[in-house]
Amino acid sequence: MGPARRAMLAGLPYDPEDNELAALRRRAQDLMRSYNATIDGDDRSILSDLLGSWNGAVIRPPFYVDYGLHIHFGPGCFLNYGCVFLDVAEIRLGARVQVGPMAQVLTADHPREAHRRAAGEESGRPVTIGDDVWIGAGALVLPGVTIGAGAIIGAGAVVTRDVPARTTVASNPARPIASKPPFI
Repeated sequence: MGPARRAMLAGLPYDPEDNELAALRRRAQDLMRSYNATIDGDDRSILSDLLGSWNGAVIRPPFYVDYGLHIHFGPGCFLNYGCVFLDVAEIRLGARVQVGPMAQVLTADHPREAHRRAAGEESGRPVTIGDDVWIGAGALVLPGVTIGAGAIIGAGAVVTRDVPARTTVASNPARPIASKPPFI
């Protein structure tokens, strides 16, 4: 692992045009092209090559990643159609996480200073999703967020902060609407 990838995974500024990172993205794009051409993921073996660990997760194509290698699924996970997981930092999903169509989990971040963005600098912060979380259709989970076990993310929510366990959030920015779903 080269210095740019180490910096990227550590949440430090890195150069996304680094040769190793460019090659890893190209590898992921090639694997995504193959997987996304399947019917209902009928060749799930591709996911073993694409992802860091997937534990048999059901991922309906199309599915989009930056690298794939930094994404880790617990057992029994399900992703519906069109999900985007940008993994410049680790994305970890616990057991039995369910993700609605077109949801996005984003670890990529950019400097707030225009001159640093203009120089091409990027960074990332990991996202952790606990066991038994349900993420609704079209939700966005932003860099650095941790979602506690049993939480529910409403459809279309924009999650900018950590979500405690067994909490339901919705809206933009996401805020609690219930502290304990009745079925948990």
